[in-house]
Amino acid sequence: MKRREFITLLGGAAAAWPLAARAQQALPTIGCSSPTTALVESQGVAAFVQRLHAVGWIEGRAAAIKVRWAEGRRAEIVAKFVRQKVDVIVCRGTASVLAKRATSVIPIVFAGGDPVGTGLIVSLARPDGNVPGLSLRHGDLAGKRPELLRDVVPALRRLAILGNAGNPVTLRDMREVEVAAGAPGLTVATAKIWRVEDLAAGFEALKARADMFRA
Repeated sequence: MKRREFITLLGGAAAAWPLAARAQQALPTIGCSSPTTALVESQGVAAFVQRLHAVGWIEGRAAAIKVRWAEGRRAEIVAKFVRQKVDVIVCRGTASVLAKRATSVIPIVFAGGDPVGTGLIVSLARPDGNVPGLSLRHGDLAGKRPELLRDVVPALRRLAILGNAGNPVTLRDMREVEVAAGAPGLTVATAKIWRVEDLAAGFEALKARADMFRA
């Protein structure tokens, strides 16, 4: 090899080193667990990713974003995120509770739900551990719903409640509504489902037992 060719080859290799080094550096990874299906949750996830881009967290440049649709596999997805050692887990509902049980090291950012009632944190004023987030819990709002429904439909006597059996927040809301329904004299029928595919059967089971549905 001639001296000039050797210098050219060496210079090209030196220029490639920084690129190779950058390629080997792992980007911070965000594991995002969405509770249902892509059809239902795609707009919400798209808004989340768009906001990340707005603050400079561009996918493939500043961060790697792994979106997984739970579809009844919340525990499996959370466990996989923990094994992969993602830098942060973003989720809501039951997945938040499962994530906290699975790791005390990886930050878990929860969106919505009842973090105190489900045991994620001790109090909203002093959230503890590795679980920051946003609560959409409005105190005893669930218990006021029978009264509000009665105001809208004065003839209402029988109320049917259809809820997700895998969501502790939903189950708590259902219990509060059942208790509160006694005050305006309502009779409550409930049905719990585990999968989206069970919705039709749930409605079918309740339609003859109520004047109004609450799902």
